[in-house]
Amino acid sequence: MNIDMIRAAAGRIAGKARRTPLLSSPFLDEIAGRRVFVKAECLQHTGSFKFRGAYAAISAIPEATRAAGILAYSSGNHAQGVALAAKMHGVSSVIVMPSDAPALKLANTAAYGAEVVTYDRDKESREEIGSALAEDRGLTLVRPYDEPEVIAGQGTTGLEIAEDAAALGISRADVMVCCGGGGLTSGIALALEAEAPGLRVRPAEPEGFDDVTRSLEAHEVQTNDRLSGSICDAIVTPAPGKLTFPILDRLAGPGLVVSDEEALRAVALAFQRLKIVVEPGGAVALAAALFRPDAFEGDAVFAVTTGGNIDAATFARALETLT
Repeated sequence: MNIDMIRAAAGRIAGKARRTPLLSSPFLDEIAGRRVFVKAECLQHTGSFKFRGAYAAISAIPEATRAAGILAYSSGNHAQGVALAAKMHGVSSVIVMPSDAPALKLANTAAYGAEVVTYDRDKESREEIGSALAEDRGLTLVRPYDEPEVIAGQGTTGLEIAEDAAALGISRADVMVCCGGGGLTSGIALALEAEAPGLRVRPAEPEGFDDVTRSLEAHEVQTNDRLSGSICDAIVTPAPGKLTFPILDRLAGPGLVVSDEEALRAVALAFQRLKIVVEPGGAVALAAALFRPDAFEGDAVFAVTTGGNIDAATFARALETLT
């Protein structure tokens, strides 16, 4: 992985992915005790940054290979990104999704034209299911985070953050990123290393699923004891990726961990103060920026809201935290 791959990906997704805005609110600044700048990737196509990596990766596959179809496995956001990106390239897609994924994500993935294959994440291996499908049908697998071109696509978010920070005159600050397998976090880290070395990436994770935070502390990969049980389903992964962790171990600052209730409150505050809709797993970076003030230095912090695919019941639960 290198900055040249990220810049090349930026060229391929130009005019396809949205350049998402950087938002702020004096009300959020007051809570955090410093300026908070929110990179709203929940406004990306399919409601998630995952579209960047999906389009970048699929566009890099040779046309003849791509024509046989695309395979992916995901709890929902990568699934939707791959489904739409495949559709935009005029090829079919098969997406392996956990049966307990949010109904909205399952329905949206199918609506983008993908064939959805469900599995029990506590009893079955998505990797084994995916490998069998790929071999049987000749599909090309696009992994959710341990894929060089996916990381490159996600890293384009970092290029935009670097440009926006420069325009604001901010040369030193932490950039909190909601972290599952680490594709977005490592991609942003590589982009900032080249374009804004004073900005430091830090992962944010939900309680009980803090494998990246613990791995950074130990400087070796740590795993989670379980694969379900958090409202932040979008970033529940077993361990950091083989490709992503070395990048994070070299470039990332200490991780921060937030509770499900803090994630829900961040969802509500993002809606109330920024007028954006964020899912819990996409709000943990904002929660860390708002509710862990002593973890930061300086007068500014960035937070990436990574996804906005939230069902009505969970959103209503989040809004109740405002009362």
